[in-house]
Amino acid sequence: MPVIRNLGRAASQLLQSSGCGCGVSLVPARAIGVSPRQVASDASFHSVTFSESDHPRVLITGGLGQLGVGLAKLLRKRFGKNNVILSDIRKPADNVFYSGPFIFADILDYKNLREIVVNNRITWLFHYSALLSAVGEANVPLARAVNITGLHNVLDIAAEHNLRLFVPSTIGAFGPTSPRDPTPDLCIQRPRTIYGVSKVHAELMGEYYHYRYGLDFRCLRYPGIISADSQPGGGTTDYAVQIFHDAIKTGKFKCYLRPDTRLPMMYIDDCLKATLEVMEAPAETLTMRTYNISAMSFTPEELAQEVQKYVPELQMTYNVDQVRQAIADSWPMNFDDSNARRDWGWKHDYDLPELVTTMFSYLGSDSRIAQAN
Repeated sequence: MPVIRNLGRAASQLLQSSGCGCGVSLVPARAIGVSPRQVASDASFHSVTFSESDHPRVLITGGLGQLGVGLAKLLRKRFGKNNVILSDIRKPADNVFYSGPFIFADILDYKNLREIVVNNRITWLFHYSALLSAVGEANVPLARAVNITGLHNVLDIAAEHNLRLFVPSTIGAFGPTSPRDPTPDLCIQRPRTIYGVSKVHAELMGEYYHYRYGLDFRCLRYPGIISADSQPGGGTTDYAVQIFHDAIKTGKFKCYLRPDTRLPMMYIDDCLKATLEVMEAPAETLTMRTYNISAMSFTPEELAQEVQKYVPELQMTYNVDQVRQAIADSWPMNFDDSNARRDWGWKHDYDLPELVTTMFSYLGSDSRIAQAN
C-alpha cells in the first residue's frame, strides 16, 4: 500500500467540508500491528450476543458525518448513553459533545484504533468514515487511503476482537453495466468512481472475512439519504437536501442534475431504523452479508413539484454538472430490496409526501411556508 505523508492543509480542509468524519494520518497509512493470518490463529471467532453482556458496547467511526450523530442518539436510547461512543477527527459541537461519550479516533492509525476497542471493551463497530462520491473524485489518493486502507484496519481489528461490524455501502457500488430499474442485490457491479470501487471492495472484503475468519459482517446499500439536521457533504444525491434549505432561504434552487434523473432516496429515520434492525437480526435469518434497502425513487422535477406545495414561488433552474450527472447516470434508478423485506422484515415508513412534510416541519416556519400552509 502507498505511504500517505503530509496531506497538508488542503486535504484537511477537504475532509472537514465533506461531512465524512474520516481520519488522515501523517504516518504510513498501513501501520498494521496484526495480520489476518495472525488473527486467524490467535482468536476464536463468534458473534457477541446479549447473553455475554446486557447491551453491546458500540463505537461509531466518522461519527460527525451525516448519519453518525443520529445513529448515536438512536442507539443510546436503546442501549444506554454510556454504551455508545461517537468518534471522529474533528471537534464536535457542544450539543454533540455533551450528549454522550465522544473520543478522537483516526481510522488510519491502527494502533490507536485497536487501543480504543480494547480499552472500551467494544463489541459492535459502525464504520462510517468515508469520502463521498464527488469529493472522492476530487482527491482520489485521499479517498483511496480513507475508504480502502482505513477499511482494512477496521476489518483486522474487528476480526481480532470478535466484533459485530457494520459497514454501509451505497447505490454508488453499481455502474453503467448494472441493471438499473430495478437493481437486484446480486448483479454486475462495475462502478466508475473511487467511492463506488471502494464500496464494492468493502462488500467483498467483509464477505470474505465472514467466510474465512467468521467475522460477523453486516452491510446495507444505502440510497441517497435526506435529513434536515446535516448539511450536504459532497454526494451526488445532495441536491435533494439542498433544495429544502434554498427554498426556505431564497425561494430559488439551481440543480446540478437533469430534471429527469431518477435515483433511489430515503429519509434518515428509515435509514437509521434499517441499520439497527439488520444489526439486531438473528444471524440465522441473514441469507447474505450485503442487502439493498429502498424507500422511494424520484427525479429533481418530481421533488420540486412536491416542494412547491409548501413554497409555491420556488424557482427551479438547472445547471448540469457533467461529473455528477455522469455519476448519477451510472447508478440505479430503483432498488430491489425484496431480500431485506423477506429475511429480516425491513419496511420503510416515509414516502415522498411524508418526506417533504417532515423536512419542512424540521427546518422552520418561514413566512412563505406558513402562507402556503
